[in-house]
Amino acid sequence: MMESSGDRRAPITPQLAMRVAILGGVAFALFAIVFFRLWYLQVLSGDKFLAQATVNRVRELKIQAPRGKIVDRTGKVIVANKVAVVVEIDPAKLPEEERELAGQWAFDVNARAAKPKGQRGDPIPIPRTPTDELRARYQRLGRVLGLPGSEIHRRVVRSLVVVPYSNVRLKTDVPASTLSYIAERPELFPGVKVEKTYVRTYPNRSLAAQIVGAVAEISPEEQKEPRFRGVPDGTLVGKDGLERAYDRYLRGVDGKQRIQVDAFGRPAPNPRLKRTEPIAGQRLRLSLDLGLERTTQQALASIGGGHPGAALALDPRDGAVLAMASHPTFDPAVMTKPMTQERYEALTGEDTGKPLFNRAIAGQYPTGSTFKAITALAGLEKGLITPGTVVNDTGCITVGEAERCNARDAKYGAVDLARAMQVSSDVYFYKLGISAFYSPGDDLVIQRYARKLGFGRATGIDLPGEDGGVIPDKAWREEINDFERECRKEKKISLEANVFAAGAAGCGRSDLRDYNLGDTVNLSVGQGDLQATPLQLAVSYAAIANKGRIVVPHLGLEIQRSNGELVQRIERDPARRVDIDESDRQAVARGLHLAASAPGGTSADVFSGWPHAELPVYGKTGTAERQPKADQSWYVAYVPDPKRPIVVAVTVEEGGFGAARAAPIACRMLAKFYDRPDVPCAPGEDQSQ
Repeated sequence: MMESSGDRRAPITPQLAMRVAILGGVAFALFAIVFFRLWYLQVLSGDKFLAQATVNRVRELKIQAPRGKIVDRTGKVIVANKVAVVVEIDPAKLPEEERELAGQWAFDVNARAAKPKGQRGDPIPIPRTPTDELRARYQRLGRVLGLPGSEIHRRVVRSLVVVPYSNVRLKTDVPASTLSYIAERPELFPGVKVEKTYVRTYPNRSLAAQIVGAVAEISPEEQKEPRFRGVPDGTLVGKDGLERAYDRYLRGVDGKQRIQVDAFGRPAPNPRLKRTEPIAGQRLRLSLDLGLERTTQQALASIGGGHPGAALALDPRDGAVLAMASHPTFDPAVMTKPMTQERYEALTGEDTGKPLFNRAIAGQYPTGSTFKAITALAGLEKGLITPGTVVNDTGCITVGEAERCNARDAKYGAVDLARAMQVSSDVYFYKLGISAFYSPGDDLVIQRYARKLGFGRATGIDLPGEDGGVIPDKAWREEINDFERECRKEKKISLEANVFAAGAAGCGRSDLRDYNLGDTVNLSVGQGDLQATPLQLAVSYAAIANKGRIVVPHLGLEIQRSNGELVQRIERDPARRVDIDESDRQAVARGLHLAASAPGGTSADVFSGWPHAELPVYGKTGTAERQPKADQSWYVAYVPDPKRPIVVAVTVEEGGFGAARAAPIACRMLAKFYDRPDVPCAPGEDQSQ
């Protein structure tokens, strides 16, 4: 059968055949080149490159950057750095037995970690020092450094596991005599090296300790925070206070030293390669007046009688903090060196004797009669009283089924607002509280005004750890009651159990009662469930002084270079403005001035030697009940000097009457600020609660 001519295919042309041959040859040549190159690298040069790979491994060692200084408003140094000597051990000079022991210990630890949690058994202890010679070497060095030889061995083993190429740090800030002893006897301390590092130093010791805070190596939890994104392990960061708030400016940039190590992580001969120098942190200039800060801290410690407390001063025009002290205090230098967990816990917390707790921003207390200025403004704005409203103060008043009386059962007779503020008539404000509770259509008269002046929320100061406090009302009472019911349900506590029994079992936040008239009456005189910080009171009195501006308190003013040259000014949130009727403000101010200057005023005795005509003081004492503790002493005041106005707030736990401890401390602060050392500032007898 013959094929159709249409099915025939044309033969390959000579030109196409040539092209296919050329492409095939090129492909073959390329594959041949790759093949012979791989054969050369693996067969002929394999040993050479293996040897190079074994020794040519680079590691980076951190070179610490000095943190920026912290200075006061005039440039006086509050926190600086010093070069500290560190004693280390060179891992290359350790015997092989120590390395093998570290490797075996790491293997055992990892094997334990790989097991299910219930089957891991006890933690793997670090074995004893492998040789008598090494044990004797560690003990010799330990006697010089004040460390047990076993502790040196433990640190060496851990370091060999984690960073086998890095020197093992044993002790920081070693005295010169110790260094000389080691340097003169190298045969006794083989492999011991001396390096330098930077540690924080505090020329004024405990001054402003709670403000500046402390630094330490970054933790794994902190590395997850956005503010520390990208910060490597081992970096020193601010842990609290200003060190934390302004860490990104103060921290600087660590340098790097590249070194060459072998396959076992040991430094190779002549291991140092490229070095990147560190960049020092920037300087932080504060609003603090170091002289006023020192006077404040000393007065709080001495006049306060050793009781815990806090005192602060700020500029009412812009919220710049001029002084802030908390007692007891501590020397922050103790935080620059390693400490036990027990020692750290002894320094922290809000209990008496725990000095890291900054009571000025985190101490929540009932405010006593210092709150009466806020109650008065609320009543005036709502129309519940006028400046001329007169109340007959007979010494006591019945609220519900309870009788409430003035301190020491004092009777003041007919009093208007100014007189009630002057003598601190509780009866006057009890009646105002009753009127506020029964105010038509609004039973939150005092609460709303207090929140308007900044109570019940954080002020926004540039310090971590600030508390917002509590302004009690019906919603708050329902919230804590719900919490209490859930807590008692979880812990199987009867709802009929009293609050003390519930507290002993882990609950006890509420007695499960409803909000009532007595709560508002208590609030009207700064008692009951009210919780506020000294800083919040200072901000509220600043609003009275500056006619309604709610300032944002702050400490940071400028970021500077090390020579003081300005880098940037620290911007603040603008102050809020609240409407305060000028006649209402003047009525309250008149009462505050009479309380500090007129006969019978609750702090008039304290300021009897003060130049009121030139520098009038507007202040209010407070004596807050804190059962079962003794009464808490309070004083808040401002001086509206056109050139240098100031607001001060002072509290002393278990300090008694406001005029007995808090007011004299405030007087000392004002005398220092206005350079009036001759003012006596004698304690007085406050009749207020």
